[in-house]
Amino acid sequence: MTNPLIGTPDPRVRRYVLPTRIVWQSDDDTVQESANLLANDTGQAIISFMTYTACQLRSRNGTTASVLLDFGRELHGGIQILIAHANRSHVAVRIRLGESVSEAMGDPNNDHALNDVTLNLPEMSAQEFGMTGFRFCRLDLLEDGVEAQIVSVRAVSLNRELEYVGAFRCSDERLNRIWEVGAYTVHLNMQDYVWDGIKRDRLVWLGDMHPETRVILSVFGADGVKVLTDSLDYARDRTPLPHWMNGMISYSFWWVLMQRDLYRYRGDLSYLDAQRAYLSGLLQQMAGMVDSEGREKLSGGARFLDWPTEALGEAPKDAGLHALLLMALDAGNEMSEALGETETAGLCRDAADRLRQYQPPLETGSKQAAALLALADLYPPSVVNETVLARDPLAGLSPFYGYYVLEARARAGDTAGALDAIRTFWGAMLDLGATTFWEHFDMAWVEGAARIDEITPPGRIDVHAAYGDYCFKGWRHSLCHGWSGGPTAWMTEHVLGLAPLEAGCRRVRVAPNLGDLEWAEGVLPTPLGPVHVRHERMADGAIRSNIDAPHGVTIDQRA
Repeated sequence: MTNPLIGTPDPRVRRYVLPTRIVWQSDDDTVQESANLLANDTGQAIISFMTYTACQLRSRNGTTASVLLDFGRELHGGIQILIAHANRSHVAVRIRLGESVSEAMGDPNNDHALNDVTLNLPEMSAQEFGMTGFRFCRLDLLEDGVEAQIVSVRAVSLNRELEYVGAFRCSDERLNRIWEVGAYTVHLNMQDYVWDGIKRDRLVWLGDMHPETRVILSVFGADGVKVLTDSLDYARDRTPLPHWMNGMISYSFWWVLMQRDLYRYRGDLSYLDAQRAYLSGLLQQMAGMVDSEGREKLSGGARFLDWPTEALGEAPKDAGLHALLLMALDAGNEMSEALGETETAGLCRDAADRLRQYQPPLETGSKQAAALLALADLYPPSVVNETVLARDPLAGLSPFYGYYVLEARARAGDTAGALDAIRTFWGAMLDLGATTFWEHFDMAWVEGAARIDEITPPGRIDVHAAYGDYCFKGWRHSLCHGWSGGPTAWMTEHVLGLAPLEAGCRRVRVAPNLGDLEWAEGVLPTPLGPVHVRHERMADGAIRSNIDAPHGVTIDQRA
């Protein structure tokens, strides 16, 4: 017979995850044998004559039975709770899911996902709840006089099953861990589409998606690329011209840059051809917003780069938008040539040439804007690095645009400085207990801060509740945000030195920059197969490289 199942299959895979430790519980009179929750991996209700172990919860004399569980790392999904027996047919349970201990112990907000709910759960049943990002779960048995046997509490992890084709290892374990966490952060955000965050901003934000795109292309194969193209198409189909994606002018520029990056790494001309009409229309719209003096006249949407820049006034936004428009037009020229759209390519070149006639101010107080000016070659990267980026290098850095600061510093030849910034800035989140990278971070938060995986000791600062800016204050702050994974792509491209020189990686550059590292090795996915490299520093300081490339990939090796 034919398969009777109906509906659209979910491309994601469910996995059950047991808690790894009990962080906290109410007194022994209310919670007993909680360690059983660390071992019981079952979702099947157990009938009375069978032997089983459970966690005993008893709310009595005004004291609520409570337990706080740690699942060991950030997860996307929900919670399954198996109640065997209770002294009532239904028991009222409060469930709090948190990305930090303090969030799960407090009053989590329910923006974009439910993280704090009260449910009446039936005995002799396994019930599931939730679709969010979390690591910690607190359970409270709410009603006085209620007793319940909790057999298991399992996280229900829901993610795409993706192979990590790309790889990176080096002589610095801290950098290895940062590469892995960046890849995992982006992987968690590859859900229905490529999202910004798994707890909040479970949405396709096009500008925010560019660092994620670079990570996807550096780590995952064709199965990862599929969710990327679905996301790009989703934005295209819901943004009729002349509107700007997500209502922000720059986000349509990022869409163009992502299309160019995708074509360079994967070389799928048929997919690029499917963008022809929209891409040509968008590029013509962009080219028409450059005046004869080379100044952008962008309108019709929000003039936005990122939140830290938003607070600095118009000058850095003007400079950054000028640079981004130039970068997008150059990318548009490249793709239009590949598509044989000679007229559109000419419009892109002419508008880009006019933009190069005007040089926005460099020192606007924004490292983000300065980095874009370097990447657009409006200023020599070495000048930008010396004047802005390397001065108090972590001040004003953000997990999102920090990626472009790293890119600009690499262009300036300052690999060592960029590696130090990665170790210190992204590494500080790991030191505070992070297992994924955050929406926002500031080095000033480190002093006096408690770890996010512990109850805040007296005299220490609850870093999750106390900090955050703009729209991400306190527990609304996402601790798993895809835009923060940029160092993963950066280390593959600039430490391993792996980057495509021809569409589809038919020719790949290998130009290692070890900085202060003794060795580095890794893999770049390509449509023709993975490229493997290992670089070692010799006694005389020279770098020896071993390279293994698949048939059809030409290696352009550079010192």
